[in-house]
Amino acid sequence: MSDTLLVRGARQLLTLHGPKEPRRGFALRELGIIPDGALLVRDGLIEEVGPTRRVENLALARGAREIDAAGKVVMPGFVDSHTHLAFGAPWLEDYEARIAGVNPLDAMSGWRAGAQALRTMSARRLEAHCRAALDAMARHGTTTVEVKSGLGCDPALDLKVLRVLARLDGAPLTVLRTCLAVSPLLASGHGRPAAPDADRFTLALAKAASRKLVQFADAYVDAGEQGAEPARRYLTAAARLGLHLKVHADQFARTHGAALAVAFGAASADHLVYTGAEEIAALARSNTIATLLPGSSFHLGCGPYAPARALVDAGAAVALASNFSPNTSPTCNMQTVLSLACSRMRLTPAEAISAATINGAHALRCAATCGSLEVGKFGDLIVLNVSDYREIPYWFGVNAVHMTLKRGKVIYREGRVGGTEAD
Repeated sequence: MSDTLLVRGARQLLTLHGPKEPRRGFALRELGIIPDGALLVRDGLIEEVGPTRRVENLALARGAREIDAAGKVVMPGFVDSHTHLAFGAPWLEDYEARIAGVNPLDAMSGWRAGAQALRTMSARRLEAHCRAALDAMARHGTTTVEVKSGLGCDPALDLKVLRVLARLDGAPLTVLRTCLAVSPLLASGHGRPAAPDADRFTLALAKAASRKLVQFADAYVDAGEQGAEPARRYLTAAARLGLHLKVHADQFARTHGAALAVAFGAASADHLVYTGAEEIAALARSNTIATLLPGSSFHLGCGPYAPARALVDAGAAVALASNFSPNTSPTCNMQTVLSLACSRMRLTPAEAISAATINGAHALRCAATCGSLEVGKFGDLIVLNVSDYREIPYWFGVNAVHMTLKRGKVIYREGRVGGTEAD
């Protein structure tokens, strides 16, 4: 017997209907809004989308479970395409050091403590830790997430983390896994672990790929050839394994990591804080998604934000992600990411929503199944306590999510506030 859900009466239904390709330029502002909109989800897949009066009168809607979205915005669930959620503990000493003025690259003592915590953590405890983070993401409207290994600068630890993450896929979020090779520069000196051997990471990557633990490989490119050459070897090996590629690029300096990502045909180049005009032009000519992480610039409290306006105006396909991590962006709230993208990087609210949904899905090579509310895609959606989509970034640091649905099933519902313990 099929399971059918009717979501009806949305003041604004943001379908993100549009071309199959990543959204660029003016297309980023096209949200496919249906006033008083509705959709039908059957057995996890979207069957119909349109005005409430039409959809609710379809034969398929008879007897369906109903969600009344009157006065609310309904939109695709967020696709958070860049996170590091598997970590041992907050990096509080590093946080205080940065507040005192220490350079972020010198305030990295948490690497060693975090790696040691993950090594000693049982698989069951690590799974509980990751599940709690995924639950928090669901409460804030994320339905698909990418998670990276690599925190410990240790290939064996990467495999441990990836095994746990594979068990969490679909419970309830879609969890796409990335094996991250940490750069020599980031991993060296200042009490951090010894510089990793790119070849050891390549061997671990091959094991992860053979066990179907991983879909992506990510290389962290630092200043100069010190980071670029190991990254080239790693990305070459990953491509031979049939994995999608990602590059941490130009986060703390202009390293031409974005150009490397384009040259390899990577799914995305991420961070791009110091990306220059040549790299922006190359991204605009490519299918590599420019994934921007404003939470990092905000939390580090120094340096600029990525040149989002220049990227969009040049024609690059831009995505937004949280970079949820213990050191540079300890937030899983994509609504806050949208606020920062609008107020600090001058994206419009519509551009930010497209970047956090359909283009995030393109950055994860899963836009055929999620990122927009279109017939045939998963019923991954959120119902928000706002009446206009522009309120999503307007209300800073709050959670406007009333309900999160994954494949037509409610995985989070807002609870009431008030009363006493006796109630």
